[in-house]
Amino acid sequence: MNTPCLIYGSYGYTGRLVVRYAIERGLRPVLAGRNEAALRDQARESGLEYRAFALDDPDAVARGLDGMSVVAHCAGPFSRTARAMAKGCLRAGTHYLDITGEIEVFEALAAMDTRAREAGVMLLPGAGFDVVPSDCLALHLKRQVPAATRLVLAFHSNGRPSHGTATTIVENLHKGLWVREAGALTRKPLGWKQRTIDFGEGPPRGAITIPWGDVSTAYHSTGIPNIEVYMAAPRRARIMIRAARHFGWLLGSRPVNRYLKRRIDDAAPGPTDADRARSYCLLWGEATNDSGGRAEARLRTPDGYTLTALTTLAIAEKVLAGDAPPGFQTPAKAYGPDFILAIDGVTASWNSPQSPSS
Repeated sequence: MNTPCLIYGSYGYTGRLVVRYAIERGLRPVLAGRNEAALRDQARESGLEYRAFALDDPDAVARGLDGMSVVAHCAGPFSRTARAMAKGCLRAGTHYLDITGEIEVFEALAAMDTRAREAGVMLLPGAGFDVVPSDCLALHLKRQVPAATRLVLAFHSNGRPSHGTATTIVENLHKGLWVREAGALTRKPLGWKQRTIDFGEGPPRGAITIPWGDVSTAYHSTGIPNIEVYMAAPRRARIMIRAARHFGWLLGSRPVNRYLKRRIDDAAPGPTDADRARSYCLLWGEATNDSGGRAEARLRTPDGYTLTALTTLAIAEKVLAGDAPPGFQTPAKAYGPDFILAIDGVTASWNSPQSPSS
């Protein structure tokens, strides 16, 4: 099956996984990135076409995207790459997907909504584990509690991060976290709140607030004005996260950042196939209103990297089939809360709402 789809950052850990799953689904994506030598080797292995271009010139990006219906952008940290790719997409008329979880990226692309609508281009960041399952969970809960004023989301994963994910975490450690309060993004210190959450498997787990992308995307999807996101973590890790608020300035220094990144580079690039097969993610959400109304729901998904490849390609296939609402979109806003239920390996404990009409 020949398709005008391009995967940028195709030779990174997650990019390679997306390419592999694309081929298994009968797609023939174009490989892309800035490293021509890596692309040449990957193209030789896969039998796919490649294009080498950097992201420092929107005109060059637009030329690199020529003829492409959709790009799956997998080259992070996205705070440094997303804007350039999105601008190139607007010039080329190419629909944009990425796998970011970075709040500032979601907000930056949301600010491009009008331009994207005028160009007839969909900008949909967060097409992977960040934030497809949690975004669908959020919109499902909104439909159960239409007047919800507070949304709490949480996840637990038994997997380990890739180089790219770990690098993004290191680069943002010193920034604290964001929550949504009265509709506004609000800074809070690391480890702002803790609570115990029942994910529906095993005993309830201790969890701590983190700067997850849903603080941005769930607001755009649901309009709920108060949003917090938690991650389950062992007690020792939660203590360390809270302690880090007192030396955030040190975590943000160049020497410490360089040291932590060297440690990341010395490790394996990401989980092996066997690791991913053993891994899973649990998600939980709760919506409440001012009158005491409440709903909660849970999801179980495959490993986050596996899910990222599956959901990114499922969205790309929708785009290639002509289903790409223009403007800034979140996964659930574009494709409804039940979108996640169609992904292999996902199970939910919720009553499925009626999907929105187009």
